[in-house]
Amino acid sequence: MTAPTRSPYQGLQRKLVLAFDIGTTYSGISFSILDPGIVPEITPVTRFPAQEYVSGTSKIPTLVYYDRTGKVRAVGAEAMREGIYEVAEEEKWVKAEWFKLHLRSKVGAGRGVTSEIPPLPLNKTVNEVFADFLRYLLECASAYIQSTNANGADLWASVENQIDFVLSHPNGWEGAQQSEMRTAAVMAGLIPDNPAGHARLTFVTEGEASLHFSIQNGLPSGAMKNGDGVVIVDAGGGTIDISAYSKTMGAGKDTFEEIAAPQCHFHGSVFVSIHARLYLEQYLARSKFIDDLEHIVRQFDKTTKLRFMDSTEMQYVQFGSARDNDQQYNIRFGQLKLQGADVAAFFEPSIECITKAVLSMAQKKSSHKPICHVVLVGGFSENDWLFEKVHSALTPAGLNILRPGRHVNKSVTDGAISYYLDHFVSTRVSKFTYGEFIYILFDPTLDDHQIRENNVVTLPSGEKRVRDSFDVILPKNTQVSEVTEFRRARFCEAESREDFKSLSVSVWCYRGTILEPKWADVDTKNYAEFCKFEFDASDLPLQLRTGPGGGRNYYRVDYESVLLFGLTELKAFIAWKENGIEKRSVAKIFYHAEITNE
Repeated sequence: MTAPTRSPYQGLQRKLVLAFDIGTTYSGISFSILDPGIVPEITPVTRFPAQEYVSGTSKIPTLVYYDRTGKVRAVGAEAMREGIYEVAEEEKWVKAEWFKLHLRSKVGAGRGVTSEIPPLPLNKTVNEVFADFLRYLLECASAYIQSTNANGADLWASVENQIDFVLSHPNGWEGAQQSEMRTAAVMAGLIPDNPAGHARLTFVTEGEASLHFSIQNGLPSGAMKNGDGVVIVDAGGGTIDISAYSKTMGAGKDTFEEIAAPQCHFHGSVFVSIHARLYLEQYLARSKFIDDLEHIVRQFDKTTKLRFMDSTEMQYVQFGSARDNDQQYNIRFGQLKLQGADVAAFFEPSIECITKAVLSMAQKKSSHKPICHVVLVGGFSENDWLFEKVHSALTPAGLNILRPGRHVNKSVTDGAISYYLDHFVSTRVSKFTYGEFIYILFDPTLDDHQIRENNVVTLPSGEKRVRDSFDVILPKNTQVSEVTEFRRARFCEAESREDFKSLSVSVWCYRGTILEPKWADVDTKNYAEFCKFEFDASDLPLQLRTGPGGGRNYYRVDYESVLLFGLTELKAFIAWKENGIEKRSVAKIFYHAEITNE
């Protein structure tokens, strides 16, 4: 398969683009230096502090050690160097790991995993830890670029204040998580906290980044030439992100459309370790080696988990010396012996998750086009046991299963840069039903209006309206173009001009099974406020009107709410007409706070 060609950079000035992928267990950086008239290339950072002598390493552990005062003491590979555990224990350092999962949504796939996530260090918020790690990644990128380019110091000085950043995140994250990541980026000093700074930060889902990587590094030829549907499975440390795309037919630039609602599942590789820990905690409960549980699990992660290939063979975890023996618990010469079937069971929830999710996505009712191919990327997909079991489960369904041959563990960062440069996806699919709660005209002849008579309000104009009617703006599983505007006519009435200085609109999402949700009091638990956007209404033309029967004067303003759902980040505007010409005001978007520091 031939990858699409990239056009020369059309800008007038040199620019640097940095992509940071903060994974649950490992993180990476890729970048592109954009020079006018030159075709941009994507370059991964392959050398980090404490890994200088490891050739070609494109990932570092997502770890931060803090001392008792809250100061950062070791990050990334530095936090894994020899002897660090002893130093940390002696000086009572606190380790922050898997902290990315504290940003997850507390609804849907994010519900119910709290007890399995290590707590944040005392007096540290998830934003603060995120910011410390982003700051470190920027330092690593700066050092690498300066040391690997001619006149590197001058190059960095010429771009460091105008870097564009791309941050990737799981498919299941929405505007609330993007808002928290933006806050962390500001705290880290990546961007200033103003509109120009915010414009330098772009978000992309891990699924879409993985598609861009696969297009350049091993998307099946059928998916490129025939427009076959392809599922991208990004199996990472914390989440498994599943997305489906198809190439759109037409001349010119290659473009892809999302053909099914993306999914995000908490069954990444760390959950294999969690299942191993739970098993060993029980198995070794009466053994003298129960105090070595943390070390045994770490050794399982570094060796046994990675090379596991056969559920019929005994598996070994080397954790101690030849003097460490406990035959009752299958420990001899510092090795713990495990049944292969038990180790296979640690993987089974992740394997089952992938196979079920792909098969459900491939159903006609779930996908807008037939799906023929499945591409596995991400660090967890490098595990041969996982790949073989998924391959054998999905092949009978007529699906073509493969892994790109090149460095699938850096698929997200390279793909994030490709997203910035190439932007192959122009259509996306809505994960939920989105809408607004509005006041609709009261009709006493309708049963559902009669039973809600207590919700009827009378406006200054005398109109009787029923509150809490759900106006669906975008139904679930709908394909949406990036340029599609969803417009709704709205109005506001009030007796005081002061009430029109600013107005707000709340957008809600419905996550339940009702095909056409209509009322807030039906299946209430599945409605959640998605965001609120506020706008300056002072420029909107006010209409002075007289109340019914010559009553009190009141004011009315008419406008349209304009939403763009087809982008990787929601955009909102307010539109109105003046002398037949449309005017617009950009809205400020505020997301419902879901973050808790557990």
